[in-house]
Amino acid sequence: MGPDQKFNPLVANLLRACYLTRMQKDIHPAYYPNASIKCACGKTYTIGSTKEKIEVEICAACHPFFTGQEKLIDAAGRVEKFKAKRARAAATAAKRKK
Repeated sequence: MGPDQKFNPLVANLLRACYLTRMQKDIHPAYYPNASIKCACGKTYTIGSTKEKIEVEICAACHPFFTGQEKLIDAAGRVEKFKAKRARAAATAAKRKK
């Protein structure tokens, strides 16, 4: 510490805590720098991971957002089901008032 620097007790406490809490040995998982990821579409990637082999169902090569291919969703059927449910609820409420 230079003559123009002031002593900061907070920094001293932080340094003391870091010194006292060292990394424990033999509690960390093994790291595999060449772990392989295999997608259901057949594409494979090599990354670093704590697991040696990883299998996924979807990746950037086959995800509709990245490929531009959209899957059709039956939104009309959902809306019709919702309207039918609301109609049944309204009919039930009308019967209760009688």
